[in-house]
Amino acid sequence: MVAAAVAAAEQVVVALREECATPAARLDEVAAAMAGEMAAGLVEEGGSKIKMIVSYVDNLPNGSEEGLFYALDLGGTNFRVLRVQLAGKERRVVKRESREVSIPPHLMSGNSSELFGFIASALARFVADEGHNTVFNDRQRELGFTFSFPVRQTSITSGTLIKWTKAFSIDDAVGEDVVAELQTAMEKQGLDMRVSALINDTVGTLAAGSYYDEDVVVGVILGTGSNAAYLEKASAIPKLEGELPKSGNMIFEKLISGMYLGEIVRRVLLKISLQCSIFGNLDQTKLKTRFILRTPDISAMHRDGTPDLRIVAEKLADNLKITDTSLETRKMVVEICDIVTRRSARLAAAGIVGILRKIGRGVPGDKQKSVIAIDGGLYEHYTEFRLCLETTLTELLGEEASKSVAVKLANDGSGLGAALIAAAHSRYLN
Repeated sequence: MVAAAVAAAEQVVVALREECATPAARLDEVAAAMAGEMAAGLVEEGGSKIKMIVSYVDNLPNGSEEGLFYALDLGGTNFRVLRVQLAGKERRVVKRESREVSIPPHLMSGNSSELFGFIASALARFVADEGHNTVFNDRQRELGFTFSFPVRQTSITSGTLIKWTKAFSIDDAVGEDVVAELQTAMEKQGLDMRVSALINDTVGTLAAGSYYDEDVVVGVILGTGSNAAYLEKASAIPKLEGELPKSGNMIFEKLISGMYLGEIVRRVLLKISLQCSIFGNLDQTKLKTRFILRTPDISAMHRDGTPDLRIVAEKLADNLKITDTSLETRKMVVEICDIVTRRSARLAAAGIVGILRKIGRGVPGDKQKSVIAIDGGLYEHYTEFRLCLETTLTELLGEEASKSVAVKLANDGSGLGAALIAAAHSRYLN
């Protein structure tokens, strides 16, 4: 009975390995298809499977920015306000201060003016802690606003809310300009501050990366979800309305893929438990609970270096109530984690290669250095994912072309990045 159970489980793993196979030839096809879909998405709205969303950011920070700038990062049940002092030509952040504020639940389903009024009052209190600063005697403070909800942007300082996500349901804000709402709320607080940029965290990651390294051409988020932004020539965007930006460049933000590693592993384990008794007499209640297994759990099991895979045993018991597993079963679980994670990392790498090809970087004959700035817990904390992504980039680009491509961790695109974009789009630039 035990041998039959093991054989049945192994069959599931073999099938999984085949279904998740990502040979280089297939990834090349993914990269080529992505570059093609990106080009189609630039022509007209809805013309591609990939949403090519214009950010209207036409200046990235270059390290020469100087002064005090603010950022507001609104993306969930908490928001952050930041104050950043930039040193000028040294490419250095002299000082960074931040405060996190919880939004009372009743404001998340109330009306727009109450929510933005609460945010503006918290921002006003934060500004009051600034101390004596004569630089603002004759100029407005400037703020970068990271708003992580679906918006239809029409300029760098305006965006209409398409819909709320997460726990928000404020009906009267839908269809309204979120920058105008915030600006009005700040004025009511007597706060002399101008929103100089509306962005999302991916564009912020590109900005944070380019501040420290002028060779950064792509910003990527690899966290709970994944997204990317890159610098595109405005002349390559037929669907762009209005005047072309002075710099001739525009940044694009687009969806790559979801990173639900824990959920995929849970589904594989559930399939095994339904087909055989390798997990013993198991109450499947936990195993049937969607998203109960998270990516940090997968990462911990994947990197378990203990001789008896003790961490795997603990994670299975704590999260799924799977107890008394054999070492052989634990090794099988590690293999499942490896198969799922390698597929995800290799597909993410193919997406990045697709972006590079679209802008003529990392291709044969290209000698320019191209740096990809990546933020997000999946890339930062999941070592096996990160290493697989980086080796796959080299594999797809080729040994020679990959020498001019580098990957860097860029932290806090939603906070620091927003302040840096505000600085790059300051109305007081010389």
